[in-house]
Amino acid sequence: MSTNNAMHLGVVASVKHGFEHFVHRELSFFESRGAKISVYPTKFQAGLYGPRPTWNVYRWGLISLMFANLGTLLSRPASYLRLLAEAIRHRAVVDFVLAVYFAGKMHDVDLIYATFGDRKLFIAYFCKQLLDKPLICTIHAYEIYENPNPAMFARAVAACDQITTVTNYNREQLKSRYGIDPARIEVVRLSIDLQTYRPERKFVVLIVGYFAQKKGHRILLEALRKIDNSEFELWVVGTGRDSADSVDVKALVAEMGLESQVAFFNGLSGTALRAVYHACDVFCLPSHHDDHGGAEGFPTVIIEAMACGKPVISTRHVEIPAIVEQILVDEKDVDGLADALLQTYRSADLREQMGERNRELAAEHFSHSNVKRTEAMMRAACGLPPLVEPEASPVEMQHESLTT
Repeated sequence: MSTNNAMHLGVVASVKHGFEHFVHRELSFFESRGAKISVYPTKFQAGLYGPRPTWNVYRWGLISLMFANLGTLLSRPASYLRLLAEAIRHRAVVDFVLAVYFAGKMHDVDLIYATFGDRKLFIAYFCKQLLDKPLICTIHAYEIYENPNPAMFARAVAACDQITTVTNYNREQLKSRYGIDPARIEVVRLSIDLQTYRPERKFVVLIVGYFAQKKGHRILLEALRKIDNSEFELWVVGTGRDSADSVDVKALVAEMGLESQVAFFNGLSGTALRAVYHACDVFCLPSHHDDHGGAEGFPTVIIEAMACGKPVISTRHVEIPAIVEQILVDEKDVDGLADALLQTYRSADLREQMGERNRELAAEHFSHSNVKRTEAMMRAACGLPPLVEPEASPVEMQHESLTT
């Protein structure tokens, strides 16, 4: 037990794909206020919200379960057999076996906390019986409607020292479905850090492409650091690849201390890719020759951004200046790139004008007439006549004029 004001929580939770975000957030808050966190996972697998390094995590295996149960049977046969019989009656033997192992690791906790009213609660219930420690459970929703063991749920929830749930509606459902006295249930809504999640004006710069040196991720990150404006946010779409010119962009972001300004989307396609084009304020690809002499052809992502009517900032690199009219900077020119980004940041009118012109340029240079030319050459090589294009309907002609 704790000997000071710090509380030691024994948390029974599922970590099957990391923690649920709201559970991780809640436990992190408890820790920020001095609590010690020990986690007893029913399942464990890496996910978005893994345990913090300061949390104790007691993972189990079949051999450890066997020895823990054998040891408890030999040292406390009456308690073990009584609780085993109860588990058999309520179809909760696996939960009991896990609880015996976890209870052996819980002697120093002040409170057992079941994060859900399902198997986590059943395990916590048996731990309470073995250790005589207070038990609190939070009930969310699915446990009410789809509980895997309603009889065991009713027994375990009756033994809780405190029951919380996240809505008033849940409290009424617990009364009507399980006969739980509402006076025993405290409604505690989910919480959020209002300083982290708040309205913010962001100027979104988008880069799309493999994490290759010639794409210029490092140059863009250095320009972002030079600008030093928290309103700038960089969206990075792409993944690394096994090649000599590969760049660890995430490591660069951490090295430059830009984690709070950079969002990684990994690989996107289709509607999701178009969505980030539509949502960004400016597209930036500072292409340059890499250390092996490699260069771009003409970056497809610049074409996509132009077609979406977005302002584009790029470099005087290979064919890019032949198409992109503005804004271009020299290769690897961090200062010039920072100035270009600030120029678009300061003028919504400029961004709109650039986007409209880029849409026109995309229609002029990159329409399907290009691939039709390739198709015609292929048909000629096969000795086939050209395809006759169907005459466009008035509706199609009107649509074409609106979109180009």
